[in-house]
Amino acid sequence: MKNAKKVILEVAEEFEKVTGRKYSFFEEYRMEDAEYVVVCMNSTAGTAKFTADRLREKGIKAGVLKVRVFRPFPAEEIAKSLSKAKAIAVLDKADGLNAAGGALFTDITSAMYTNNVTVPTINYIYGIGGRDTKSDDIEKVFTDLQELNTNGKVENPYRYLGLRRE
Repeated sequence: MKNAKKVILEVAEEFEKVTGRKYSFFEEYRMEDAEYVVVCMNSTAGTAKFTADRLREKGIKAGVLKVRVFRPFPAEEIAKSLSKAKAIAVLDKADGLNAAGGALFTDITSAMYTNNVTVPTINYIYGIGGRDTKSDDIEKVFTDLQELNTNGKVENPYRYLGLRRE
């Protein structure tokens, strides 16, 4: 698996030469000075980027890290990318069977721990029952990250997004 990371980057470099499109283990969007970061995968990243742009217009330093390669997990590279954030939210499409968050969340927090990166991190399970995740939902996540940064406590790291309230 360690060799696979090298091969992935070599193939990505060849692909860039042919197509002009550059890919790596993950995509950093507005991460250069991001204080609040949403980590996600797949099409949700488009909604998260749109939301980050809207929040940037309001002066909030929002960023998005879109994971492209899940296995082998690029632990060192992701930890380095997230190291300057003030608060992080990891979005998962399914809850983990471990009762300790979704698969992406547990890999992100493990990567951060093993690379000595300490940033408050919370997990959101979203899209339950096929529900759409909209920009307003992602904006709530960024709002929660700002509150987390203000009070400094992760009282509930496992959260759900977009559930109907009774």
